[in-house]
Amino acid sequence: MGAIAFGGPASAIAMMENEIVRKQQWLTRQQFLDILGLTNLIPGPSSTEMAIYIGFTRAGWVGLVVAGASFILPAAAITTALAWGYVRFGTLPLAESLLKGVKPAVIAVIAVAVCRLGKIAIRDSFLGVLGTLAVIAFLAKLNPLLILVAGGVIGIGARQARKPRESSALFMLSTGITVLKKSLVSPHLLRGAMTALLVTAVDASVIKRVSLVRLGLFFLRVGAVLYGGGYVLFAFVEQGLVRDHQWMTQRQVLDAIAIGQFTPGPLLSTATFIGYLLGGGWGAVVSTIAIFLPSFLYMMALGPILPKLRQSKWMAAFLDSVNVCAVALMAGVTVRLAGDALRSWPMWVIAVTALAVLWKWKINPAWVVLGGGIAGFVLSLA
Repeated sequence: MGAIAFGGPASAIAMMENEIVRKQQWLTRQQFLDILGLTNLIPGPSSTEMAIYIGFTRAGWVGLVVAGASFILPAAAITTALAWGYVRFGTLPLAESLLKGVKPAVIAVIAVAVCRLGKIAIRDSFLGVLGTLAVIAFLAKLNPLLILVAGGVIGIGARQARKPRESSALFMLSTGITVLKKSLVSPHLLRGAMTALLVTAVDASVIKRVSLVRLGLFFLRVGAVLYGGGYVLFAFVEQGLVRDHQWMTQRQVLDAIAIGQFTPGPLLSTATFIGYLLGGGWGAVVSTIAIFLPSFLYMMALGPILPKLRQSKWMAAFLDSVNVCAVALMAGVTVRLAGDALRSWPMWVIAVTALAVLWKWKINPAWVVLGGGIAGFVLSLA
């Protein structure tokens, strides 16, 4: 997954669902949805935390570490190699045509996963309406964490309307959610950076060497409070590294973001690229460990608890509602990505073909994504 999951967290989650639920049958679709809902409610990259938790369910604490590291390392290795070329040669000629073909194929992968998960998540008309409202809220640019928490609270409220006597459990859960909401961050995202594909020459004179301790502490702090997924990282980086510390230029940050978009696996591998620029090989290692370490700690703490949460009627209602909202967020991401990816008729052809192939045959989405990249390259030559 870490080596082939192009297209961001939604794509990675879609590929995990196909491999783990349908092919390997390690988890039921309901268990997968519960994990998805939980990982969207805590700080850190949801796709990475899902990999970590799935490792825990399969092989305990050792599996937790192995699965998480295996998902992270391919992207970190690829990003480090690109950072080396960026510093040594001054340019990074990324294959724009390949990426143009990959994007519409990824849209199809996510869309199919949303349909499959939605069939399980939407159990009644109430959850269907809730999911629709969540999509609308996401497209209206509301904070994703706020949508998830609000969806869970609404689900609890609906149950309270049916079971008015059990108000104490509702009060306890609502109190905990209020504390969680106080830690919300809703920074301004660097939208223009999402489409950066070809990067310019390095201004080596402005690359500063930063101590490993300071570098590690910066990314450790970011990883501990990174609500909203990998895209929110870009706002933290721009504010902290450019404005506050002045360790990097705006152009270097945009280049780092472009690398995070282009490489497979978690978007947080952008930290690996930045770490290499500011601290060399060890800087890449320290930055990667620092930004992902909180995710391992969170899942170590919550892993043993999740199966028990489903047994509670109140938490079951909360999880059901959060799960619907999580699938709705994936649907919203699909709509947004489609606006960027499907700008010409060849891209529509790739997307529709990929969707038809995935719907008709049980084929690994990775092959569909690879086929989309090849198609994009061939069309660019025509």
